[in-house]
Amino acid sequence: MTLPRTVYLETMGCQMNALDSELVMGELLSRGFRPTDDLDAAELVILNTCSVRQHAEDKVYSRLGHLKSVRGRRPDQVVAVIGCMAERDGDGLLAKMPHVDILCGPGELHRLPGLLDDVRDRRGPAVALSGRLRAHSTPVRHAGAHEDLEALDSGRVFNLSSHVDTPKIFGRHQAYVRITRGCNKYCSFCVVPYTRGPEAHRPPEQIVAEVRRLAQAGVMEVTLLGQTVNHYHYREPGRPSTSFAELLRRVHDEVPELPRLRFVTSYPRDFTDEALAVMAESPRICRYLHIPAQSGSNAVLKRMNRGYTVEEYRRLLDRARAMMPDICIAGDMIVGFCGETEADFRQSLDLLRYARYKNCFIFKYSPRPGTHADERLSDDVPEEVKRRRNNDMLAVQAEINLAGHRAMMDSVIDVLVEGRSKRALKMQESEQSRGEEVDPTVRGPGQLVGRTSGDQIVVFDGDSELIGRFARVRIVAATPYTLHGTLEGPASEPVSAALARQRGIPLAVLGA
Repeated sequence: MTLPRTVYLETMGCQMNALDSELVMGELLSRGFRPTDDLDAAELVILNTCSVRQHAEDKVYSRLGHLKSVRGRRPDQVVAVIGCMAERDGDGLLAKMPHVDILCGPGELHRLPGLLDDVRDRRGPAVALSGRLRAHSTPVRHAGAHEDLEALDSGRVFNLSSHVDTPKIFGRHQAYVRITRGCNKYCSFCVVPYTRGPEAHRPPEQIVAEVRRLAQAGVMEVTLLGQTVNHYHYREPGRPSTSFAELLRRVHDEVPELPRLRFVTSYPRDFTDEALAVMAESPRICRYLHIPAQSGSNAVLKRMNRGYTVEEYRRLLDRARAMMPDICIAGDMIVGFCGETEADFRQSLDLLRYARYKNCFIFKYSPRPGTHADERLSDDVPEEVKRRRNNDMLAVQAEINLAGHRAMMDSVIDVLVEGRSKRALKMQESEQSRGEEVDPTVRGPGQLVGRTSGDQIVVFDGDSELIGRFARVRIVAATPYTLHGTLEGPASEPVSAALARQRGIPLAVLGA
């Protein structure tokens, strides 16, 4: 069997999965693979999976069901399932979908090239799942390009923009950098500690060096990642330990050429005033905090094993806003968790109104096999009640969103332009469907989309030359989920004139 050369990669789930996909694709590009958007025609199909909710796993099985029919026409197509679902349900997945060639857990991604070589040498499943023996596992005979997962992070490919097709997969102006892997919290509803393993923190020098290389490669915004990012704490024998707050300050101060730095996702119990102070004192750290509460009921929080009370969570929000009145806060809420009463739900709505989140990710509880909640607690809230509570909470949050956005009317804000808006892309797709030739590399006017430092989404009309740069935009209209603006002029983000010239960015655009 010859090694496949075209690869289709689909990412489901969180930012950590998005980073994993970037690292995997970078490694494959360096080995001569070419990305494609055609699932059926790809010689290698990689599904990077999520296990946080059943809906995410159902989507994977839907894709795999389609690929089973493709296998009849394309017997040489290689199918790889990577990520959390592969780790959680490896044997079960292979039993249901025997046409899957590769299973690779998130802690074994550095071994993926070796798994591909194994499939090339012999037809049969090649499996790497955190070193655990599985019924369908076979020894991996070929070594990967990296000896461990840290080497995969540190060896990431920085010149992805040189590949014509990669902008469809990666935003070269924004990048994720992992600072910690895994999770030790064991919230009763969450599968992450079982799929990504215990916490492991990267050396601060490697993190700073990676951020510096990204900034030098033209990245304008870096997001530091961790399942509980603020739990970062690196200890090395014979040297002082590094806390999350100290890491934040180091990255900010030692990479001054990076215009924006942010981080996700934070855990309420461990967020220190020291970290808040670093945010308040560092002009290029975004005043943005994604800090999930999950419930506004102390009884539910206890069953979730979250380790804090509603009162403690509220005090954290109060301290953050006292130190940074302009901070934008985002949250997560779960409705219908085991034993949640109507009174519990009303308390969650109360917390939602108190928090005044910029936005909140709201989910119906979905039992996850292997978790404490699935094994020890009763999923006793009826589905119709979950659905009603979900819709009610979404409606309350939409009102909060709209009020926050209307308060920004007529303000002028700096926006990092990410690309063409969904409306502009749909218009382009419509032109293509009518048989009109569309060159995606052609620059010109149209509706653009970008984000503020507080992570608000802004759409406005402008030339596509602005993509990847900062622009000043006046807000003229608002919906619950989007700000609409008009282009005002140069941005004021702190990018030096020397760096702008290095990147070929017109100084009039940056205001440098």
